Amino acid sequence: MRKKLVAGNWKMHGSLAQNAMLLDAIKAGVDGLGCDVAVCPPYPYLAQAQSTLSGTAVAWGAQSVSEHVDGAFTAEVSATMLADFGCRYVLVGHSERRAMYGETDVLVAAKFAAAQRAGLLPILCVGETLAEREAGMTDLVVFRQLDAVVEACGIQALREAVVAYEPVWAIGTGVTASPAQAQEVHAAIRSRVAAVDGGVAGVLRILYGGSVKPQNAEELFGQCDVDGGLIGGAALVAEDFLAICRVAN
Repeated sequence: MRKKLVAGNWKMHGSLAQNAMLLDAIKAGVDGLGCDVAVCPPYPYLAQAQSTLSGTAVAWGAQSVSEHVDGAFTAEVSATMLADFGCRYVLVGHSERRAMYGETDVLVAAKFAAAQRAGLLPILCVGETLAEREAGMTDLVVFRQLDAVVEACGIQALREAVVAYEPVWAIGTGVTASPAQAQEVHAAIRSRVAAVDGGVAGVLRILYGGSVKPQNAEELFGQCDVDGGLIGGAALVAEDFLAICRVAN
C-alpha cells in the first residue's frame, strides 16, 4: 500500500510569529502518525521551517522553483538554493502559477527536471478549470499536463515525484470534487502512467488538492487512488491540518 502524504500549501500567508505557533503545533501533533507530512511556506520562511522542523517527522518544501541553475534571473530561486534550506519537496505547476504567471506545460516540465537534479521531490500539480470540465475536457487537460513532464523527463522520473490533482474550480472556492469525481480522475492518471510503466503507476502517489477539510477528508482519502492531500486553507489552522493528517493515518 502506498504511504499517504499530506502536504500543506501556505500560499502567500504567514508571519514569523504566526508560523512559530503553527509549526510548533504541527510538530507536536504528528508524533505516532504513519503518514508523511510536509509544509510549504513562502520562500522567506524556509529558514524558520528548517530551524523548527529539523529532526522531526515533518518535512518542508517550497511553492515554486526556477528552471535555471543560476544566473541573471532577478527574484528567481533555484532548486539548489532550496536544497540548501533542507527542502524535501517543491510544488511545480500549481494552477495559480499557470493561470496568473503564464507557466506553460513546457516550463513546468523544465522546473520539474530542475527540482529533481537538485535532489528534490517535485509535486506536479495538474487540473482543469470549470469551463474545461463542463466541456468534457478533464482528461485531455490533465493528460496534456502530465505527458509534458513524461516526455521531457521520462516515465521513471515519476518514481521520485508526486502528482497532485487540483481541480481549479475547487481551489479556495469551498466547492470540493465529490469523492467519486476525485477517484475518477486519479484512476485516469494512474492508468495513463500504467500504460507506459505499470511499476511506476503502482508506486506513484497521487494527492487530491481542492478544498480538503477535516469534514470531507475521510471520504476523499478512502478512495483507492487518492494517496493523500495537498491542503490549502486548512493547512493554516493547526487543528484542522492535524485532523486531516490523522485521517490520512
